[in-house]
Amino acid sequence: MRIQVLGTGCQKCKQLTANAEQAVAELALGATVEKVEDLREIMKFRVMATPALVVDGQVRSAGKVLSPSEVKKVLAG
Repeated sequence: MRIQVLGTGCQKCKQLTANAEQAVAELALGATVEKVEDLREIMKFRVMATPALVVDGQVRSAGKVLSPSEVKKVLAG
């Protein structure tokens, strides 16, 4: 499973990264959370609002900070 957080490094992006890492740890997935801060890479996903959560190449959330429990739901579904 590939998990990416798209964002330029703002506080919301950092919070989503932390929440995603917490969710991965609680689910014991063994996956890593990758931060993508390069605007050209972010644009490839056609995301207009950050932060965004990408799972296996698919944008699952954009423009809001998901809580750890919300991230867990995304990862489980």
